[in-house]
Amino acid sequence: MSLRKMQVMSWLYLAILTLGAWGFHSAFFAWSVFAGGLISILSFWISHKDISRFFGMLTVAGGAPEKEKVKKSRAGYIIKFWVRIVIIGIVLLVLIKYKKVNIFGLILGLSTVVLTITFTALNVTRRYFYSGRR
Repeated sequence: MSLRKMQVMSWLYLAILTLGAWGFHSAFFAWSVFAGGLISILSFWISHKDISRFFGMLTVAGGAPEKEKVKKSRAGYIIKFWVRIVIIGIVLLVLIKYKKVNIFGLILGLSTVVLTITFTALNVTRRYFYSGRR
């Protein structure tokens, strides 16, 4: 399964979780689930773009000048990674400190990408074992 399909599945799972939270609990809890899922999916999307760009630099690197570009690109990737983590931390801090979200709903929403990866891995494993390739 491609990462693009996983991103679409993440949005689908977030919609299901949000509607389920709204139906079984409250609109505030559903908002919390949505906020956590939005943070999680956007972080995953940005990571995907950054990693794709970085590996694209690796494939074109051949000579010494290109290797220097790769080193700079790697440093840029690491800096972007940490900046993204700090921004996520600040957003979560503000949401929790000012009680804009339910913490349990937020955690449920933040697990959206984890659920997507887990379900995708289980599906791939199921296909492998039931396809007769063992």
